[in-house]
Amino acid sequence: MNFFKQWGKFMMMGARAHAKWELDVSNVILGDKKRLVILGLLMIPIILGGFAFAEEIGGALPGYLGGKEAYSPAFFTPVIFISSIFIGICAGLITGCIGAGGGFIIAPALMSAGVKGILAVGTDLFHIFAKAIMGSVLHRKLGNISVALGLIFIIGSIFGATTGGYINRVLYDMNPILSDTFITMVYVFMLGILGAYSLYDFLTSRKAQSTGGGAHGGGVEGADLGNLPKKLQSYNIPPMITFDESLIPGGRKISWVFLVLSGALVGLCAAIMGVGGGFLTFPVFVYVLGVSSLTTVGTDIFQIIFTAGYAAIGQYAIYGFIFYTLAMGMLLGSLIGIQIGSMATKVVKGITIRGFYAMAVLAGFSNRLFALPKKLAAIELITLSKETGKLLDTIGIWIFFIVISIFAVWVIGTFFKNIKKLKGEEAI
Repeated sequence: MNFFKQWGKFMMMGARAHAKWELDVSNVILGDKKRLVILGLLMIPIILGGFAFAEEIGGALPGYLGGKEAYSPAFFTPVIFISSIFIGICAGLITGCIGAGGGFIIAPALMSAGVKGILAVGTDLFHIFAKAIMGSVLHRKLGNISVALGLIFIIGSIFGATTGGYINRVLYDMNPILSDTFITMVYVFMLGILGAYSLYDFLTSRKAQSTGGGAHGGGVEGADLGNLPKKLQSYNIPPMITFDESLIPGGRKISWVFLVLSGALVGLCAAIMGVGGGFLTFPVFVYVLGVSSLTTVGTDIFQIIFTAGYAAIGQYAIYGFIFYTLAMGMLLGSLIGIQIGSMATKVVKGITIRGFYAMAVLAGFSNRLFALPKKLAAIELITLSKETGKLLDTIGIWIFFIVISIFAVWVIGTFFKNIKKLKGEEAI
């Protein structure tokens, strides 16, 4: 029980850190006219070309995806593209309003919309990579980046991403439904832990608030070294990497071995789940390796571009497992959602948004959990009638989209309801 609690706390810290990164990146994109023009130019051929040749593109896709005509992903249609914008908006609202990453809902949402799991993962990774490139804030963080730390970490993350991408592709070649089942099981496990901890965090915070305690805890702070970082830093396996020289006289040192292993874990999770890896990097750096929060923020931005970029292009794009139209739709939607969500936080109680985050994560968990029996039956691991499997899958889809839609409507409604108040705050 304690393990799951600690792992949930670990994931929540990462989700909050990743949300901060997304908000910074989005502000850079929307605050620069040149970047907005580039974004607009990218959208024109995607939208016009996709809408004009939807049938031709859809008919050709199965051949490009290894000839898996019986299990080909959903064809590109205007409805799917609009759905990707809606998914991006919802993920952005969660990120901006709650201050915790909404990327966990993207792959389940795409899979619920009819997109194959491997394609949903590749598309999500490309969406993160495109956002990172367009909104790169490296020039603002140069003083906080440990290049040596980042480069050694990237060696491990590339190895992990290669392994994760290979696993997904091999399973897809064996049986596309087996691939979907594997990705679904990973999400059930990860979202189950994060959802349970989110609910625990909400109930604990509500209880503390009712007894006069604090309400809305925000970011993650790097505290003094714990026992694990101290132990890891005590091993002298050369070469030793020095970091945090500007904060501590002489800096701290850690063996390259632990950096490579940590990077491999992050890259593996990123390539399998399609979440970029940033949600794991922060807690790994701070609470496992003992890197200061200040150095972690800059180094995380540095590594995520390479990790997400390599995983997206090297493991999925070159094999045809990316829907660029959906990736651009999610990018557009998330930019809008993040801004609305971050503004709404000024007029919403912290305890309320914690509750909504728990609901959103548990909705994603329920979605994949209800989809799992049908997939297990399809690969003959369990016995289940097609009607029952389809019913359970449909229930999961409805639960997911109803909860996420209610959250989206509530946040957007709160934003417009308080728009005069928000304008007044900006004027001040």
